[in-house]
Amino acid sequence: MKRIAVLAISVAATTAAHAQNSVTLYGLIDAGLMYTNNVVKGTSHGSLFQTTSGEINGSRFGIRGSEDLGGGLHAIFVLENGFNVQNGKLAQNSRLFGRQAFVGIRSDMFGTLTLGRQYDFLTDFVAPLSGVSGTLGDTGFAHPFDNDNFDHSFRINNAIKYTSTDYHGFKFGGLYAFSNNQNFANNRAYSVGAIYSSGPLNIAAAYLQLNGSNSTTATTGAIDTAESAANGTGGFQLGAEVQRTAAAAINYSYGPAVVGFAYSHSQFQGTQSFGSNNGTLRFDNYDLNVKYAITHALALGASYTYTDGHVSQTTTFGADPKWNQVNLQAVYSFSKRTDVYAEAMYQHTTGHGYVAFINNSGGASSTANQVVGTVGMRARF
Repeated sequence: MKRIAVLAISVAATTAAHAQNSVTLYGLIDAGLMYTNNVVKGTSHGSLFQTTSGEINGSRFGIRGSEDLGGGLHAIFVLENGFNVQNGKLAQNSRLFGRQAFVGIRSDMFGTLTLGRQYDFLTDFVAPLSGVSGTLGDTGFAHPFDNDNFDHSFRINNAIKYTSTDYHGFKFGGLYAFSNNQNFANNRAYSVGAIYSSGPLNIAAAYLQLNGSNSTTATTGAIDTAESAANGTGGFQLGAEVQRTAAAAINYSYGPAVVGFAYSHSQFQGTQSFGSNNGTLRFDNYDLNVKYAITHALALGASYTYTDGHVSQTTTFGADPKWNQVNLQAVYSFSKRTDVYAEAMYQHTTGHGYVAFINNSGGASSTANQVVGTVGMRARF
């Protein structure tokens, strides 16, 4: 009888330990077909039909783990890979774990401290309240050239990051990324942010600064210069001596509807973009977005972005370009894990020398207008 009791206690203890310590494999596959009405390829231009990977959410798989250390402390880690489902190639400039790679400690009382390759607080707190949210348009709805990194065209290397616990709906955090170079300030980054959630209301603000990301330390520092260009989102985000982005957003849920507004200001100092000779490039993005659940399975979404740009010291392009982009989306969910979607995007650009270029469209237009239509499927595991 005693042996049975001891065995029962051992089994119970083993089960409890297994529940407190876990390793989970997860992922998402997003594939589709896209039509773009006008794309320049070399010396020719015209309509483009193509297969896509990650039109809304980047295709990925990852491993996350947690170990209970006692006293409200947990050791955690995440290794997350990005890939192109159409050809099987690695994304994020061919990194094995290009989306995320970090390890750290989480305290139930004080928050989480992590080290490794991670997201900044624009991505964590502000982007989820915008039209670039992963629950709305994400990649296809990104602001011109993803100038504010809402679509996380680049992640932050060498980062130590703190995120607080939830204090009655309020969370905050800070990140610092080392250059790993003798010149301490060359290619480093830092970010801060905060978010407040109360019932249907969510408000967030964040700031990101990159110093010297166009330097020769691009392969060892906080930012890899090649990564943004490899993602095909314009390639100029990191070509500046100093990049600063400040943003804020708000959304409100009312029944089946969620309405949001986001604003971001991005400034690039010491850039060669758009013919500028060591000048300044500025973007102000105004993002109005809405989601509406018609039924449990069918949801509609839309967003409108107005981007006011300014380029200094340029002779090839106008100094004050403007971008207007309208986005529409419909998603039908077969289950929590599987859905199909349809999207349509239209962009109009004004300013001497500028042409339309919808993010992930396959290339710039030959005119000031561009239209993109996509149908696709997502599967999660």
